[in-house]
Amino acid sequence: MRFDLVTLNLVLAIAESRSITQGAKREHLALAAASKRVSDLEARLGVTVFERRARGVELTAAGRALVRHIHSLHASLNALESEVSEFARGIRGHLRIAANASSISECLPPDLAAFSRAHPTVRISLEDQTSAEVQRSVAEGRADVGIFAPPQHEPRLSTRPYRRGRLAAIVPSRHALAGQAAVRFEALLDFDIVGLHTGAIVQEQMLAQAAAVGKPLRARLQVRGFDAIAQLVEAGLGVAVMPAAVAQRLARLFSLQVLQLDEPWAEREYLIAVREQEVLPAVVGRFVEFLSRQASPSDDPPATPRRAAVKRAKIPASV
Repeated sequence: MRFDLVTLNLVLAIAESRSITQGAKREHLALAAASKRVSDLEARLGVTVFERRARGVELTAAGRALVRHIHSLHASLNALESEVSEFARGIRGHLRIAANASSISECLPPDLAAFSRAHPTVRISLEDQTSAEVQRSVAEGRADVGIFAPPQHEPRLSTRPYRRGRLAAIVPSRHALAGQAAVRFEALLDFDIVGLHTGAIVQEQMLAQAAAVGKPLRARLQVRGFDAIAQLVEAGLGVAVMPAAVAQRLARLFSLQVLQLDEPWAEREYLIAVREQEVLPAVVGRFVEFLSRQASPSDDPPATPRRAAVKRAKIPASV
């Protein structure tokens, strides 16, 4: 079955405007021609893509699946155009990476720098997203590789272990808890919490653990960035939980005390994610293999089964 981009773009325009008339106008088509294209497409597929209603149209379940694949196709075409055009400028690849804030702050930058030194003709784009956003970006083709902290929500991904990390608590240097080497999370709940924005995995973990012990999470302030959290904690506006490596680094800049978080869930791992496919693009495959080799023996994941099975895509031998 053959599809043309004009019809697929029309379907997307109609879906977004919820109007065949507006969709046709956006794609510079006559209304009659647009209606015929939709009817012909539905006849070829054997399904109804749009439900016609008095106030416009709505996607059917089949229509939503079609639109999802059109988005994926657009992402692939954009990546194709971008990557091929860059060969003319001497750039032999373009990696689009999405990663959560913790991995960017804790472990990813040195590995990106090392990969760039080894592959100077590959251009790298990095975007800071929540772990859930990272998964969606990779699954929908907006990013080539993702780095995120479990749980894995997106079944369309192949994942493999990357790095291990640990969470710690930070408190002002003269805080009531400052003299302790370690602290239970329940003790932190007696104080205001300075946290990351909603959707960040650390914030979601704290909400879940507070609910588990039956105490409220007094999330007084939520910001983007661990340095902002550190400054607010130093000012006495609350306590916080963040990656231990980041906490130790910030404690050298601000008047803070870093406490070990004495909780099983404080141990965490990061996963490398790519979209599930038979063969990875050469540059993507090389990057995934490079990251996988960076994990030291102490970074190896525990021998317990993961809720989402790790799947591996075939990776080309060379760029």
